Amino acid sequence: MVTETLGFVGLGNMGGPMVANLAAAGFRLSLHDKAGSRERAPEDAAIAASPGEVARAADIVFLSLPDGDACQEVGREIATTPGRTTTVVVDFSTTGVAAAREIARGLAEAGIIYADAPVSGGKAGAVAGSLTVMWSGSAELLQRLRPALDAVAKNVFHVGTAPGQGQAMKLLNNFLSGTALAATSEAVAYGETQGLDPRTVVDVLNASTGRNTATSDKFPNRILSGTFDCGFQTALMAKDLRLYVESARTGGSPLDIAKRVAEIWQRADSEMPDSDCTRIFELICGPRRGSL
Repeated sequence: MVTETLGFVGLGNMGGPMVANLAAAGFRLSLHDKAGSRERAPEDAAIAASPGEVARAADIVFLSLPDGDACQEVGREIATTPGRTTTVVVDFSTTGVAAAREIARGLAEAGIIYADAPVSGGKAGAVAGSLTVMWSGSAELLQRLRPALDAVAKNVFHVGTAPGQGQAMKLLNNFLSGTALAATSEAVAYGETQGLDPRTVVDVLNASTGRNTATSDKFPNRILSGTFDCGFQTALMAKDLRLYVESARTGGSPLDIAKRVAEIWQRADSEMPDSDCTRIFELICGPRRGSL
């Protein structure tokens, strides 16, 4: 059982629900969020004024931040905080392969162990405690932190030991997820031009070989309902697809499909700032369609 105080930096769409589940499981917490901590934190959790204050209070610090730059900034503050007690940083964020390796190097120089452990499952999974963790780090540390991970995740996969391997797994997952959502949007739009009801299209796809996470969740629950509330921003999907393309190009893997999908998401981010990713259906359908 983890008996140490757990720190957590980043209480947004993903981090906030994850912290709530850790608190419900009985873990002692020290929390910080740049946008405001008290209103996003469980009632009895200790609030820290900065990541450095978290580092002085917590032996293990989890990060759930929007990008690699934010994680590098917080990692540097933790590493250089006088009197810190933190010896382990676990990064739930999607930073990209290169950033994860850089963060790990900086923390290692300060004697801090780093685990690259991005998550998948969206806000709904974070709330339900049913996320998937893609752990890249030592097996021993994974075993030590398993009770905390089990409080936030249904599935924990040990995908590697080197920083960046967890990121690679997350990026290829989001490449497929982003491709499925964009392609399904285009397919449903095509069905409409042929006089097919979108709900019937989705029902048939879910009973056929075209089934994917867009047809099983995002269309019936977020798009056809008109709520567009997946909880994952278009900007984050665009960022993840960009990181995938950059990493794939560096590694020399095929990019024909990924480059086109990344372009679609970059356009979506440009034309629909601050939108939920499910609104890509509106972009793909265009102004011709009206409301469902």
